[in-house]
Amino acid sequence: MSADLWTFATTLYAKPGVEAACLALQDAGADVCLVLCGLWLDQRGAAHSAEREVQLRQIAQGWQHEVIEPIRTLRRSWRAAAMGDAALATLRKRLQQLELDAEREQLQRLQAHSASWRGSAGTHLRRWLDALTPRGAITTQNASDRLHTARLAE
Repeated sequence: MSADLWTFATTLYAKPGVEAACLALQDAGADVCLVLCGLWLDQRGAAHSAEREVQLRQIAQGWQHEVIEPIRTLRRSWRAAAMGDAALATLRKRLQQLELDAEREQLQRLQAHSASWRGSAGTHLRRWLDALTPRGAITTQNASDRLHTARLAE
């Protein structure tokens, strides 16, 4: 089990199918950092509560909206133009690293708030994941299932 959320997230993200699942969730409106935090909390057996969930969402929402989303939007908007412009491609790569740095900061903030939460290991296998994953789309459920399976294989 990974002690810190960043190590957990990057280890899980490197597993087959996880990147695609995370991108599917992101396209469906999920905050992937929040979802990964939920998986980490599930692994640690942290008891879920509506109050704790609201706290995590409050921490994540402002950072996602004010920092990560503008960087991601700009990086995506440069995708086509960067294919034919080496200088823009270099700048786009720097934006991608900045986006990753911002995601790492969000994960650190989520961890700092929730690291002391305890429960019984194995008693909340999907409680956090289910609570923090958008509802409604079958592809979202499939992506959530893939993340859960990858986490169990850790």
